[in-house]
Amino acid sequence: MIGHELREFVDRVMDHHVIDDEDVKMLQREILSDVVMTRDIIDVLVALDRAVPEACAAFADYLVALTVDYAVWESRPTGIIDRDKAHWLVTTLSAGDGPSATAQRIAFEIVREAECCDEALIGFALRKGSEKLRGLGAERMLLAS
Repeated sequence: MIGHELREFVDRVMDHHVIDDEDVKMLQREILSDVVMTRDIIDVLVALDRAVPEACAAFADYLVALTVDYAVWESRPTGIIDRDKAHWLVTTLSAGDGPSATAQRIAFEIVREAECCDEALIGFALRKGSEKLRGLGAERMLLAS
């Protein structure tokens, strides 16, 4: 369940279709500063990243750090991405039209940071990364032709 302040923040951002640096500062300093992080909050922020067409780089950086901290270090078992957490993360990060660039970064950073990680999240992070690299290879071939 998300709090009233976060709900108002989401409504305002969705109305304006943009997340700027001031929004990120408000999120960090006023809305989430004293909040116990939950899966619901992460789910809302990841969905917001996907839904808002124009977001500043600071929001992506904050969302990556927040999600990695929560998934790896705040939720139990600490340092371990077990099957349950991996399933939640893959579902959250791949919802809609697939993972956003920020969601891909989140998956890679969690796999890199965790002491032990379930194969579902590792496979997701590697599969999405290899698809991105294949796309770059096709572009390079077209440019060289």
